[in-house]
Amino acid sequence: MTGRKKQSVKAPRVWQRMLSGRRLDLAHPSPMDVEIEDIAHGLARVARWNGQTKGRNAFSVAEHSVIVEQICRELDPAMSAKHRLMALLHDSPEYVIGDMISPFKALLGEGYKDIEGRLQEAIHIRFGLPPVTPVRLKKSIKKADLICAWFEATQLAGFEEDEANRFFVVPPDGVRLRLTPKSATDAQEAFLARFHEIMTEIGTP
Repeated sequence: MTGRKKQSVKAPRVWQRMLSGRRLDLAHPSPMDVEIEDIAHGLARVARWNGQTKGRNAFSVAEHSVIVEQICRELDPAMSAKHRLMALLHDSPEYVIGDMISPFKALLGEGYKDIEGRLQEAIHIRFGLPPVTPVRLKKSIKKADLICAWFEATQLAGFEEDEANRFFVVPPDGVRLRLTPKSATDAQEAFLARFHEIMTEIGTP
């Protein structure tokens, strides 16, 4: 025997402490550790396009999410409040894991999708939504997401329209936006306001 004590190997920390005081476990996220204020705060400080956008402020995921929900309403005025809440929360896991650009997601593969999916399920359950977004609704939200991305690409990220047409969805007639990136505080407040409006429609205080 050498007399040396074996060093214990500590398990890596896989939780993040939120400003609310919650500790969200990324490996096994609990709906009880999800707070809308943490989501709004985080998304308002996560930049779309890795921050490669024009303007004084970054274009945040919070602002993007509000606009995607707006586009969903314009495309389908009969969409239920719960479905519109899922649209508003479609990128909500990014308050923890950030906004990975699509090329990087492709490189990361299924591991990233698994983590993102578990977080999305916990968030949905926390707010009384089905754990998994129905396929048809997911397609509708994705269409709205790509329409919003088209406006972001052409107005903020330096894309020519022809190039944006190849990667995103050309906005249909009647859907027109003029994007002005908000400050983090304003984006956070807009996201929270829209969340509470929809929750009131659903009937949850």
